[in-house]
Amino acid sequence: MQEPSPSAEAPFGLIRFALPLAHTAQHVAEGEPLKIVAIGSSSTEGAGGTVPYPRRLEIALTGRFPGLQITVVNRGKGGEEAGDELARFQRDVIDEEPALVIWQVGTNAVWKHYDLSQVTPSIRAGLQLLKDLSMDVVLMDPQYAPAVIQQPVDAERMVTLIAEAAERARANVFRRFALMGYWNIVERVPFGQIISTEDDGTMLHQNDWSYERVAQALAAAIADAAARREAVK
Repeated sequence: MQEPSPSAEAPFGLIRFALPLAHTAQHVAEGEPLKIVAIGSSSTEGAGGTVPYPRRLEIALTGRFPGLQITVVNRGKGGEEAGDELARFQRDVIDEEPALVIWQVGTNAVWKHYDLSQVTPSIRAGLQLLKDLSMDVVLMDPQYAPAVIQQPVDAERMVTLIAEAAERARANVFRRFALMGYWNIVERVPFGQIISTEDDGTMLHQNDWSYERVAQALAAAIADAAARREAVK
């Protein structure tokens, strides 16, 4: 039996950013090297022998912007949550002086049963710290995976809290939870094709199949938002 596969393009309403990426657009327009920092936990760092999304995003964006020097710096660290990541923002994000920061957050808060009301202040503090710097900010919400959705109330609440924090800070959100849920629920792609079964058996981490599709969708969202250029303030 042939495995189901998703549409060639993700439904754009699921991945399109609400706001332009002004700093990214400026680098693209002027042909300047584009540095992106991806910070987060294991689904940024990579797990189970996969090639994680930051490296795939670098390749995908290079294909979309030929001739432009693009670097995606992977600052993922397994097991961390917003507070841990915030503590290393100066070294791992700000000192890198990227044009774009992608902050993947929220998964461990749900999976490890954190008090979500204590996670949100760290997200808001991180966004506030980055707000006035010369960089665009994208939050990436949790993956739609069995280990996450077995706590559906907390999963949905975390997604909502991330969206609310981003809106307040005028940052974008990459809606990974909705995108992966679309594959599984609407396109009927089984979790065995989306989630790694080769790591510790938690059914938490993405595999190469879904990392590639997340990277392609994220590249499409970045390219679109960079094209909707507004003046850098």
